[in-house]
Amino acid sequence: MTLSLSLSHRFADFTLEIALDAGPGITALFGRSGAGKTTVINAVGGFLRPDQGRIVVDDEVLLDTDQGIFVPPHKRHLGTVFQDARLFPHLSVAQNLMFGARYAPRGSAGPGFDDVVALLGLEELLGRAPATLSGGQRQRVALGRALLSHPRMLLMDEPLASLDGPRKQEILPFLERLRDGPLGLPILYVSHAVDEIARLADTLVLIQNGSVQAQGPLFDVMADPAAVPLLGVREAGAVIEADVIAHGTDGISTLRVSAGEIELPGVQASIGARVRLRVLAQDVILSLSRPKGLSSVNVLAVTVDTIHPGDGPGAAIALRAGSDRLLSRVTARAVAELGLVPGLQCYAILKATTVAPGSIGR
Repeated sequence: MTLSLSLSHRFADFTLEIALDAGPGITALFGRSGAGKTTVINAVGGFLRPDQGRIVVDDEVLLDTDQGIFVPPHKRHLGTVFQDARLFPHLSVAQNLMFGARYAPRGSAGPGFDDVVALLGLEELLGRAPATLSGGQRQRVALGRALLSHPRMLLMDEPLASLDGPRKQEILPFLERLRDGPLGLPILYVSHAVDEIARLADTLVLIQNGSVQAQGPLFDVMADPAAVPLLGVREAGAVIEADVIAHGTDGISTLRVSAGEIELPGVQASIGARVRLRVLAQDVILSLSRPKGLSSVNVLAVTVDTIHPGDGPGAAIALRAGSDRLLSRVTARAVAELGLVPGLQCYAILKATTVAPGSIGR
């Protein structure tokens, strides 16, 4: 499935001018509040009629203002999950789920009731009322209701924004399961939380002031020094994949990345599983020689790729670590003193405890 869109819409104090393409997997729209992310979701879903634009899903034109085409929301066959679950309070969980099934196109292929219940772990909740559920449980029911409508695409507008940390960690594994499972349902996912998109997205679109600043595979965009101002200095960091090879009795796990082995606490995946790691740029220290006598054993040989000076005293350094990419944020003074230039071989030091369990995903 593919989504192609170009939109232009003027508000009283804001103008949206966006063009983007989305393919299979999860395409995340990231930006600060007011960047225009929800406007894009509302236009795709048919809840907003833009001043000008064209939206095409799988060769079907849903919107073309020049041709006067506007397919209403209920005929677009798109599932939507909002920030608030919007469950019917007078219906049980099972009845809320079946309400979604009413809107499945006649004869359409898609998951059945039992499939969705198993996928989202709803077995123990079916007889309960929405008022008795936690925020994470309500969002899982809302997601299940959308899936049972057999949509060709899911639109998720900051579905975790209203949840606290523990509830967010509760639902993230289910979204990862949906992404990696057999349904293969493409998702357009809106968020202003870097930790979410780092764990979930396949493609990342960075939006600022109503326009696209960068878009591409998540691993490339996250590791691009030019993206640091858009993601935020404290939030910027690369995402890499690792294979779990051992779990120690002390709670420390050994993982293999393309540049070697690292040790981390809080890894819940089984041996042999592949996980994602979000490594913050501010937690990557550089050394010209392999250090000795450190408490950290996570030392990887890297090559300086590019150097991106910041507006202040800092600089973002793009690094090659085997086939992976890392980011390091150091001072401009350190760049000069270490003689950092593209092509220089050095060592990156990662402190194990800086990679939080919440930054480790499937």
